[in-house]
Amino acid sequence: MTEPIAYLVSRYPYISHTFIQREVEELRRQGLGLRTVAIRPTDPSAILSEADREAQRTTATVLPPSASALWRGALDVVRHPSSFAALVRFSLSRAGPGARAKVWQCFYCAEAALLWRLLEPDGVHHVHAHFANVGCDVARLWARWANVMAPGERHTWSFTMHGSSEYSNVRGHDLVGKTSDADLVVCISEFTRTQLLKLVPGDSWGRLPVVHCGIDTACFVPVDRRHRTGPVELLTVGRLDPVKGIPILLHALRLLLDQGRDVRLRLVGSGPERDALGRIAERLAVADRVRFVGSVGQDEIRRHYDEVDVFCLPSFEEGIPVVLMEAMASGLPVVTSRIAGIPELVEHGRSGALVTPGRADLLAEAIDAYVTSPEARHAAGQAGRRRVQQDFELAPCAAQLRELLLDVTTRPAAAAGPGATPPA
Repeated sequence: MTEPIAYLVSRYPYISHTFIQREVEELRRQGLGLRTVAIRPTDPSAILSEADREAQRTTATVLPPSASALWRGALDVVRHPSSFAALVRFSLSRAGPGARAKVWQCFYCAEAALLWRLLEPDGVHHVHAHFANVGCDVARLWARWANVMAPGERHTWSFTMHGSSEYSNVRGHDLVGKTSDADLVVCISEFTRTQLLKLVPGDSWGRLPVVHCGIDTACFVPVDRRHRTGPVELLTVGRLDPVKGIPILLHALRLLLDQGRDVRLRLVGSGPERDALGRIAERLAVADRVRFVGSVGQDEIRRHYDEVDVFCLPSFEEGIPVVLMEAMASGLPVVTSRIAGIPELVEHGRSGALVTPGRADLLAEAIDAYVTSPEARHAAGQAGRRRVQQDFELAPCAAQLRELLLDVTTRPAAAAGPGATPPA
């Protein structure tokens, strides 16, 4: 077992972040000592599987702090007032516009001090965050504070950059600063990497490798759907959020029904758009053809892949969705948007269809090619599974990430990135 590394996420486990759980489990299996930490605890209602319950049991949380952690963190600040003031100044200089952003940066400084007290007993010298949000802010500040608290040691940090939402607010997320400060920035796709290359100097590019998120294809075994009778069932999985483009799918369903196609739609997931989507389905007179399943855990999701015929994801904004990998590994043809990193996974005309986002007519046309041909569905499903096995298999993806993390943690101090530098 290697020296422990902390994985920091705003909430963990979380229903839409099961790929992080799989990554953690595989890295541990490969001998990497990982401690999972969340800024805040997950709501118990979002714990949907035994894997979630186990992850929750073994994950520490920064907030709310224990009385002991709060007392020891306060003592650290009292003993190093000038250094903590410098940390706050650094944090404020990276804040987005507005007073609220600056107030939150002050909170992040306090959370970094609490995180130091949480991790120090375990000898953690590296923190890796997923997403360029609060976890990333706290990880960056933790590295600076840790190097003040233990000046004879070297503390580093890194993060996984997903996109695409972060690119809509580059200043607010301080993407330039975080990418320049981090010792390693893992990009989930070539698209994600190129968006960062536009923002940072060339001397930072060597710290921006591409490592795909992956799945264990052995957990998603295809079933033979060629001899099924009855309606062709479509499936989408994800949070019911405006960026997922579900109204476009409902309109496409109406177009398919108008063409006389016997199709149904299954929606797995929950979110703020649930009621609005129900009203749209009623207005389009497709409500009797739409089934809202709600959120399900990983113990149950595979059954839904097995029971349907075509997977659809008409999103407006994505990275490389893991649900697409799961669907393809399950032998389903996929119809999805030609955006961001999705074309790096889905080969148009082989494993599925890529369509212009926001176009219900094009979405319906692409779906119809699979609705009318069981042979086309089967061929695309087989091609999709091969594609995932080739470049998105969990074990080799995790092995690549493991080597990168080990390289950062064992690299000589002189080669460290800016994140290892304590505040003045």
